[in-house]
Parts: sequence; C-alpha cells; structure tokens
Amino acid sequence: MTNEVDLSSYWMPFTANRQFKAAPRMLSRADGMWYMTPDGDRILDGTAGLWCVNAGHGRTEIAKAVEAQLSALDYAPSFQMGHPLAFDLAARQTSIAPGSGQGKLGHVFFTGSGSESVDTALKMAIAYQRAIGQGTRTRLIGRERGYHGVGFGGITVGGILNNRRVFPQLPGADHLRHTHDPARNAFSSGQPEFGAELADDLERLVALHGAETIAACIVEPVAGSTGVLVPPKGYLSRLREICDRHGILLIFDEVITGFGRLGAPFAADYFSVVPDLMTTAKGLTNGAIPMGAVFASSKVHDALMVGPESAIEFFHGYTYSGHPAACAAAMATLDIFEREGLFHRAGELEEKWHSLVQGMRGLPWIVDIRSIGLVAGIELEPRPGSPGSRAYDVFTECFRRGLLVRVTGDIVALSPPLIAEASDLEAIASILGDVIRATE
Repeated sequence: MTNEVDLSSYWMPFTANRQFKAAPRMLSRADGMWYMTPDGDRILDGTAGLWCVNAGHGRTEIAKAVEAQLSALDYAPSFQMGHPLAFDLAARQTSIAPGSGQGKLGHVFFTGSGSESVDTALKMAIAYQRAIGQGTRTRLIGRERGYHGVGFGGITVGGILNNRRVFPQLPGADHLRHTHDPARNAFSSGQPEFGAELADDLERLVALHGAETIAACIVEPVAGSTGVLVPPKGYLSRLREICDRHGILLIFDEVITGFGRLGAPFAADYFSVVPDLMTTAKGLTNGAIPMGAVFASSKVHDALMVGPESAIEFFHGYTYSGHPAACAAAMATLDIFEREGLFHRAGELEEKWHSLVQGMRGLPWIVDIRSIGLVAGIELEPRPGSPGSRAYDVFTECFRRGLLVRVTGDIVALSPPLIAEASDLEAIASILGDVIRATE
C-alpha cells in the first residue's frame, strides 16, 4: 500500500528525505500503545509519538471535545478579543503550576508550538528586564547540547551543532557547559551523583559579560533531544541560586518534561526548583492539536502590567494563540490526566522501567544508559568513520520488528506513553535488546 502514495511533493522535517523515500516507514492509525501501518502491521510506540502522546493514542474524549468545539466555535481572534475556554484553560493550568507568592507560575501565554513558546519566553525575559529599569540586560544564556526549537531565538540559545551551523544566530548570546560526564556518571539511574558544580559556569559568564547585560538563562531540566542528559544532583537548585544572586531570570524548557513525563506535573515539581518562566507544548494536548504555552511568574507578569490601561503591555502574539479547538483538546487531556492519575504514573513505573533499561548494560556496543522518570537514553559506540549509522540501523530494525524508538546521533531515546503497563515496557526492552545484540 505504501507504493500507492505519491511521496514526491512533501518536504519532510528533520528527515533525510531521499533516504526515507527510498524505503518509507508509514503510519496510518493509532490506538493506545500502538501504531498501525497501512499494511496492517502493529508498531509498539516506545516514544509517545514525539515525546507528546503521554496519555496514549486514540483518546476519544479528546476527539469528541475537539469536534464539539469546532461545531460551536471553530476560530476566534485572540487580539483584543477572547473566548471563555481560553480563560478557563489558563486558570486550570495555573492551578497545577509550580510556585507560590510572586514566584507562582500563575499566568499563561498561549502559543502554537514549543518553538513559539521558547521565542515567547525569551522576549518576555527581555521585556521584563526593560520594564524594571534593566534595559541593558538583553543577553541570553543557553547551554551546550540544549534544544529549544527552531526559531531564531531557539537556535541561538540552543547548543546542538546541526541546528546552528547553517543559520545565523541572534547577537549577544552565550552558553553554559553541558552536564554530560560519562567518566563519572555512566549508567546513572535517576540523577547522577557528580556535576552540581557545573552550574557555576554561569558565574564565569557573569564575570565575562557582566550581570547587567544578562536577561535570562534557559535550560531543559532534562535535555531530551540531545539524548537524555539528566541534571546532576543539586545542579538546578545551584543554577537557581546564581540566577537570583545576579538578577537573571531562569527559564525551564519543559516542552518534553512537562505533563507527567518524570512522575510529577512538571520537572520543576520533580526537582523542587521553580523557574521564572516555563515553556510547554507536546503533552499539553496529548499531541492531538498543535499548541504551546508559556507559564510566567507573577513577578514577571505584574512587572509588565504598568503604564496606560489602553496600552498593549507585551507586543507579541500569534494568530493561533489560544485556538478554541486546541483549548478543547488541552482541557480534555487534563481531564484524562486527573481521572487516570497520569501526572504520577511515571513514578509508579519508574522502578520497573529503570530495571529493564539498565539491565541492558553489557550488551554489545552500549557505552552508557541514562534513565529518569519514564525516559531513557541508551548510547551506542559509534562506527568508525560513520557516526550515527549504528543507531539508525537499530531504529530501522526495531521498526521492522514492531517497535518505534527515536535516535539522535548514536543515542536511542525512549519515552513510552504514560498509560504503559509493565508488559509494554518489557516488550520495548526485549525488542530493543534483541536488535542491539544483532547489530554490527
């Protein structure tokens, strides 16, 4: 059936198009933990789609909510207009958001994706500094091996080479060292023991540039797209302290870790470190409708609510901010999470999951395994002169055997839907282990 599809017109994202179209992998339906191909083969989803289908596929509650919303109100402008569901959703999301007092992430700005969320948060940080009289603070600090989407702001603070090498970046940014330290932390289950001092790299950048030039520092609590880099114990709290000391806003990119991935609503809850701004997307609507959101502390929000009441406080937004259908999908997703206890489901599965993935230690080619919550990164030894090819072969063979995994470089990343049962996790580990054993 694949041969009946005209593959020529669609320019695929983040894909080797010529390679894919020579041997396409097509998905046509999905339900629960499974995808189905046009030929009827079942594919166990080991990645929650693309880190986003946390509540599993085919949730009829979400589909019905979107259908009802489209029938009642298909679109409403969000500039100088509103619709009730966007306000209801924001209130419900902030009710589960981290923080307290002025540090409470009590305000939500809706976007259309994680990339839009990141660029929005960066602009918020600069606007905040200007609003409090710190207009010289325009510098943005990211981290090596970080991924923050594909907008120019996101690739500027991001630190994955291939996202940066072709395109120019915004001026005035810098990067912390990454936290990956396999010499001391290989095969870590949960947070690695060593490396909290790497947060002090922000002090180096303060000394180099001057705190008066730095608006914000953005990090992923757990770096996902670069291959699951877990923060060392004490690292994030130390970063929070340094930001506070120098008047720098701390931004958590929780596009991947938000909505239950670690066994708590957000990574900020899991690590007990609350940022000033938090970007989200993916699991927000269970991947059903594109949507993102930036959570802002009252400190940041209130600083911008000044000047004439008729003035636009934050000159920014998107045509699809707070889209009615996306809001309906997000509300239905929250219903599922609360009814089925999915915010904490990863914590219930964590011991079993870590035992299975860490149990692959000793298999051929595996040089490191990192696991936290319901996430794992399995790093393979690169083939000489052909980096990434071994993991890609693992990816394609897993698909042939009925398992979807994700690869980045020579790292296999796993993030199953939170509805997974122990038998699903066992199947993921069994298929992947067999494929790695058979790989040259």
